[in-house]
Amino acid sequence: MTGKDTGISIWFFVGTLLVIYGVLIVGADVYYHNHPGIHDVVMKELRVGLWWGAFLFLLGVFYCWKFRPRRG
Repeated sequence: MTGKDTGISIWFFVGTLLVIYGVLIVGADVYYHNHPGIHDVVMKELRVGLWWGAFLFLLGVFYCWKFRPRRG
């Protein structure tokens, strides 16, 4: 072996999963905000799903950018 790293970093795949999870959580929060259920959620005005999903999305974008596969 020549010592060159030719594989794709596992952190790129972790970032991809974080992006997907972030989009799903934000989508669920938006859906449930527009279609409230029978029981009211305490402190729902904080929109925790929106903030958590946005955080995961941004973290995933950072990981995908930082550990993206590069040529040569």
